[in-house]
Order: sequence, then structure tokens, then C-alpha cells
Amino acid sequence: LLHTALPNWTQTLGMIFSVMLWAPSWGGMINGLLTLRGCWDRLRTEPILKFLALGVTFYGMSTFEGPMMSIKSVNALAHYTDWIIAHVHAGALGWNGLITFGTLYYLVPKLWRTELYSVKLANWHFWLATVGILLYVFAIYTAGLTQGLMLRAVDPSGQLTYPDFVETAMRNVPLYWVRAFAGLVFLTGHVLMIYNVWKTIAGAKAVGDESAKVVSTLISREDLDKQPVHRILEGMPGVFTALTALAVIVASVFSLVPSFLQPAFYETLPAVRPYSALELAGRDIYVKEGCYVCHSQMIRTLPGDVLRYGEASKMEESIYDHPFQWGSKRTGPDLARVGKKYPDLWHYRHMMDPREVTPRSLMPSYPWLARNRLDFTRIPGKLEAMRTLGVPYSGYQVENSAEDAQAQAMAIASGLRAQGAPTGLEDREIVALIAYLQSLGQMKAGSR
Repeated sequence: LLHTALPNWTQTLGMIFSVMLWAPSWGGMINGLLTLRGCWDRLRTEPILKFLALGVTFYGMSTFEGPMMSIKSVNALAHYTDWIIAHVHAGALGWNGLITFGTLYYLVPKLWRTELYSVKLANWHFWLATVGILLYVFAIYTAGLTQGLMLRAVDPSGQLTYPDFVETAMRNVPLYWVRAFAGLVFLTGHVLMIYNVWKTIAGAKAVGDESAKVVSTLISREDLDKQPVHRILEGMPGVFTALTALAVIVASVFSLVPSFLQPAFYETLPAVRPYSALELAGRDIYVKEGCYVCHSQMIRTLPGDVLRYGEASKMEESIYDHPFQWGSKRTGPDLARVGKKYPDLWHYRHMMDPREVTPRSLMPSYPWLARNRLDFTRIPGKLEAMRTLGVPYSGYQVENSAEDAQAQAMAIASGLRAQGAPTGLEDREIVALIAYLQSLGQMKAGSR
């Protein structure tokens, strides 16, 4: 999370370690490709080799791109855009997917002691998967670059070239249709594999003799002494486990100690209040409905972010977020300072039909929020859980949280009714979500 509220030394250290991952990752890729070097002549006819070779290649591409995106200048363009989605799917579909397909085509005939039902179908699967992946990642890489460049564009007067976020999202809609088609192509190949594997298993004959040879794993002392040191270590599971556990514990200590020291650090920062009972309930609804998938809550220090959303986010503003909502993709605008930017009625209309207040919005409607009842009896448990995690709620606040939430909900519902919204919203989920959204960026002590 570069260019964020994290300390600069943390960002730099993370970038250094990410770049260091290039070496072992590419060592694995080169090892995999060299393992296949004696079989290149069979690539034309053997689908398993095609899957494995291309899967290892995608692994190398993904593990190159990951460290590259940790470089600050690259991250400034890529993060919060579809580039992240393209990177993840190049790894998930190209690396994990193709390796898995090749492994299944190899293992299933071995396990059932038969031949693969159709090599031709496996070859078709390979080409469908390859075309699907390439179309998918090309479309989304293009969408990510387009969005990233538009969001950071500033004209000669120092103003945003594309101030309307929806414009940057709508520019990519045709590419989203290409992605949908590419996904269908990839899924078609998957269906072919399922059929091929099913027919392979169905055509297997019962095995009369199930005896098998077991190769001895005993190694003489003389042979052991000839092994490399690391190979000897692998043959000592107790020592190997102890050293691995030690490495994990040491790394965990370095990761966790700063978190334990946070309260001492934040005492010197401007006071930040915890969420009210209703705001906390609204935050759970925000998470439940998946709003965090499309909206971030972290304004970076980049000029484009500050011009578009306001002052860069600060660490203390997320201190009571468990888990935090910084996000990694913006299909919609950042919400870190959306509180009090719009009236309650705007948020109500936005949830009922986003196109009513933001023409061409890609956001779905959430009409059920005005129908679903909010269970006020569960709110004390929510505060108690946050209290366990270190949020400074008092016993009195926990005990009276349901009544406090109802009072705040009644005030919001009365305001909505006065502005023309329907009656009877005081016990609905929509008021809790509105309370949460209106609190974002408004969390200084004494505010509500």
C-alpha cells in the first residue's frame, strides 16, 4: 500500500522485499522450464506438456509483475485500477489454472489405470483456455491503464482533466464485455475438461491385481554423507520443523510488535472517536453488501487523489477499523471523506437507484436495505467484540448501545421523512448504512 498513510520507511521496506522476491520466483520458473527441456519436440502432440509449459510461463510473468508493481512509480498508476484485476487473473487462470488442468490430465489416467478419453478434446481445452486468458488479461490491462491515466490527468491550470469519476468507469465498459466473452471461452474449455475426465473415469476397467511395488526409502550412511547439507536437513523432519517454526516466529514478532505499540503512538495524534452504535451496525452492512469491493477508503498522497477526494488520509482515521477498508480496486470513487458531503436523502436515493443521482453509474441498486429490519438486539455484541479488539467503548456505552442506536436511527429517519423520503425507516438497515457513510472523514472526537 504505497503512497498511503503508512510510514514511508514501511513502504520502502516492503518495496525492497518485494523486489527481492524476483530471484527465488524466477529461479522456480527457470527450474520448471529446464525440467521440460527434453520434451519440447512433443509439445505439438502432448497437451499435458502444453498446459505445464504455459502454466510455468504465466508463473514467471506473474512473479515478475508482482515485484514490479511494488515500485512506487508503477504502483501510483496501477493500484486501485483494473490492472490489479488483470494481474490477479493472469496468475489465477494462467498459472494456477493451467498447472491444475495439466496435472489432472496426467493424474486421472494414472489413478484409474487407463488412457485419456480424448487427446483431441484436451488440445481443444488448451487452446480455448489460452485464448480466453489472453483476451481476458489484454482487455483488463487496457482498462486498468486507461483508468489509471484518466484518474491522474491534470490540465495546465492544475485542475483534474476528468473530474467526474463515472466518466473514467464508463470508458472501460466495452472492455468489460470483452472480459465477459473471454471468461465464457475459458469456461467452455473447462466444461470440455470435465466431460473428458468423466468419460476417462467411466471407461476405466476394474483392476484384478492391485499389488504394487514399494521402493525402499532407506539411505545408507555413506550415501547420506554425499548429500548436500540442505538435502540432509530435509531428511531430519524434527530439526527442519523446529527451524521453520523459529523463522515464522521471528518474522511474526517483527510484524506484530509495531501493532502492539500503536496505542502509545496514537496518543500523540489528534483524538479520534470510535463509531457510534448505529454507525458500527452500518459498517457491518457496508461489509456484508460488498461495498468494499468497489470503493476504497484511503486517499493517497498523489495529486490526483487529493484533488479528487480531499486531504490525504491519516493513520489515526483507521485506528478503530477492524478490518480496515482501504481496498485495492476503485470501480466507484473513494469514500474516505464522503461524510457530510451529501445530505441523507442523497444517500437514500443513491442506494435505491444510483442512476437517479449519478447518471450512467455502474453501481447496482440496493432496494432491500429499505425493507430489511435492523436487529438492534445484536448491537451490544458488536460493541463488545470491538472492545475486545481494543476499541475504547465503556461498559455504559455497550450496555446502552441498542437505545443509543435507536435514538440516532429515529433522528435520521425523521430527517429523511422531512425531505420527502418514505416513512417507517427508523428500524431499517438503510438508516444504519447512512449513519456509517456520513461518519466517514468525520471521526474527530466530539463529532457525530
